[in-house]
Formats: sequence, structure tokens, C-alpha cells
Amino acid sequence: MRIGELARRTGVSTRSLRYYEEQGLLVPDRTPGGQRDYPEQAVDRVIRIQELYAAGLHSKKIAELLPCMRDADGGPAEIATPAWSPT
Repeated sequence: MRIGELARRTGVSTRSLRYYEEQGLLVPDRTPGGQRDYPEQAVDRVIRIQELYAAGLHSKKIAELLPCMRDADGGPAEIATPAWSPT
């Protein structure tokens, strides 16, 4: 989905989504034309980021925590290292 669609579905501004990308919190794919293309899971990721900001955490701490959090399917996050996920 394009950045505008992600913004609409999450209630987060496109400016904030670009900031999340700059901070390494959100990583979109790119179309051949260079436009951002977000997977469906990005909706859950943005909501999770918003919850962590609302809890008072800053972007560096959120970047540290996101890999430790479980994905929507209950499994470890895709980028979790073996040290962060149970075996």
C-alpha cells in the first residue's frame, strides 16, 4: 500500500511515517518508480509504534524494543535474533 493509504488506515500523518522510516522503525519496499510500498503488516507496526510513543518512549528506545515484540501471529518478530526469541 502507498504511504497515503497507510496514513489513512492508521490515523498517522505521512510526515510521521517518513520520520519512522528515517529512524529505522518502519521499512517500506520501493516500487520501480521509487515510491514507498508498505506491506499489510505495516498497519500493525505503526499502531505498535504509536502505543510505545504514547507510553513515553523515544524513537531510539522503540527501535531497540520493536525486534523483541511479537508479530500479530504471535510468533517472534521477523528481525528477532535467537537471543530474543524462545526456542
